[in-house]
Amino acid sequence: MPPCLTLSRGIVLAYPVCELKDMLRIRVLHGPNLNLLGTREQSIYGTLSLDALDSAITKLAEELAVKVDLRQSNNEGELVTWIQEARTGYDGIIINPAAYTHTSIAIRDAIVAVGLPAVEVHLSNIHQREEFRHRSYIAGVAIGQISGLGPIGYLLALRGLHDLLTASRRQKKTAVPATSRRTAKGTT
Repeated sequence: MPPCLTLSRGIVLAYPVCELKDMLRIRVLHGPNLNLLGTREQSIYGTLSLDALDSAITKLAEELAVKVDLRQSNNEGELVTWIQEARTGYDGIIINPAAYTHTSIAIRDAIVAVGLPAVEVHLSNIHQREEFRHRSYIAGVAIGQISGLGPIGYLLALRGLHDLLTASRRQKKTAVPATSRRTAKGTT
């Protein structure tokens, strides 16, 4: 089986070994105002730009041999469309719905509809902020929520989703089909 990534000069990334067609694909969605990272409320969101955050995510994805598709939108409908499009060709979703966390039943319903594992991420701890930010419509349908760890939260989400999906694939490959248990009474 060939390695997932061969770099220039024949350098091969050894983690993990898989075929490109088996490479995990994860869609990463950034919600409204995240395009302003690095300049917006730095005491809450930090100084890292969205481009720098996306670079860190991409670098880890390459190390994990994961294909990531990174997108940002200030529009709820566009986020819903991207979630729906992920239904085919993607294995999971990482989403920071930002302010839509607290208002969007449409994003929640889209995550349920596609049936992909999703991890909700927030740079700040939404539970330590204003009361209206404590309610997440997404948390109840996500496999997990990472909140308050800054940009590292995205990297933890990527690593966690990768490990979960990889374990699930491994389990499916090694699953033994159930044998028939139809035997006559009194026979062994």
